[in-house]
Amino acid sequence: MKVVHHKMHNSKANHHSPDKTAPICLPATELPRVVIIGGGFAGLSLIEGLKRKPVQVVLIDKNNFHQFQPLLYQVATSGLEPDSIAFPFRKQISGYKNVIFRLAEVETVDTDTKMVQTNKGTLSYDYLVLATGTTTNFFGMKNVEKYALGMKGLRDSLDIRHQMIQNLEQAAITCDDEERAALTNFVVVGGGPAGVEMAGALAEFRNYILPKDYSEYPASNMEITLVEGTERVIPAMSVNASAKTLKYLEDLNVNVLLNELVTDYDGNIVSTKSGRKISARNFIWTAGVKGQLPSGIDQNHLVAGNRIEVDQYLQVTGIRDVFAVGDIAAIISKKTPKGHPQVAQPAIQQGKLLAQNILNTIRNKPLKPFVYKDKGSLATVGKRRAVADLGKLKFAGYIAWLLWSFVHLMSISGFRNKILVGINWTISYFSYEKSNRLIIRNKKK
Repeated sequence: MKVVHHKMHNSKANHHSPDKTAPICLPATELPRVVIIGGGFAGLSLIEGLKRKPVQVVLIDKNNFHQFQPLLYQVATSGLEPDSIAFPFRKQISGYKNVIFRLAEVETVDTDTKMVQTNKGTLSYDYLVLATGTTTNFFGMKNVEKYALGMKGLRDSLDIRHQMIQNLEQAAITCDDEERAALTNFVVVGGGPAGVEMAGALAEFRNYILPKDYSEYPASNMEITLVEGTERVIPAMSVNASAKTLKYLEDLNVNVLLNELVTDYDGNIVSTKSGRKISARNFIWTAGVKGQLPSGIDQNHLVAGNRIEVDQYLQVTGIRDVFAVGDIAAIISKKTPKGHPQVAQPAIQQGKLLAQNILNTIRNKPLKPFVYKDKGSLATVGKRRAVADLGKLKFAGYIAWLLWSFVHLMSISGFRNKILVGINWTISYFSYEKSNRLIIRNKKK
């Protein structure tokens, strides 16, 4: 195989705005260059498989950290501080001499010339891996997109936290009962794990934090409504898990609306398809995601959910030396007509396999097809309440919650972060206390 030679480029620095046409400075190498766009679960799993191998790996991400998305709702509700679930890429790859990180946002890719255009400059590749993940899908509802708060990243979680606390403070100031009700009401859209966990965390905040911090008005003023468009919550899990989750939510006094769709939100009133009008200043959207990817990938390669169709070896169909992994990738087959679930485990397993396949491609060895090994699903609804589907083994309650806690704690990057989260959870277990509820910045949308 012919290897493209890469040389280090230098250009005059522009302190005001980077020259997008200038090459990004990289170490000279004779090794094949693998460019990975996105440092989520899939991207980091791929890096682990390529570290110290005869390739130059370049990770590009618009953030300089990996974020543990399953715990974003705890940051949003002051259960954890953001640095507890974030880990710097440079610390992650420290000691991997063949792995380089560049902070940039990819704008376009040219698969003919094998060039990547970012907001900081350009770089070439021998193999390109798209691991760009997903973004919030508002399904074309402009008002909802304008006024709703998504929950796809740390900044989103902090936006939710700051808006929530600002509204609770304003509720203590106003003498208007209707205004107070709107400021303290929460509507969470989407009954998947993220929405269920968010609703449960808000309910515990109302039950244990609000009476202590906001004695000016009764905690019962804070109403939490979860809206789900299908006939049951967490529909991807078993019927038993859904039924148990619904009971947990009802025990926490969460209003659950099933078979209901949100049609509009103007910042004050949530409108639904059945004609309901819910007054709420806190509107959190977890109802859907869509793939996010740079321009340059032909629309013919995309399938439902704006995902890129890949073959069983994770190669983008019809584009040479371009791969996709994680939430952005979809292997369409009889078993997976919509692709694999957009959760951490498929992403991690795909990243691990793709590392082998890229090395096999370089060595002219046969590629291995991706076979997903489903390790089960877990979801929690507040403290001591969780559901677990582990193959034929399905259970709920305290043991499921302990398992959920252990799995998530072990999955967090960094020993320090594991300790921080473990300490926070231990304190919360005995006291229901949350981290400091500070308004660091104003949140207005």
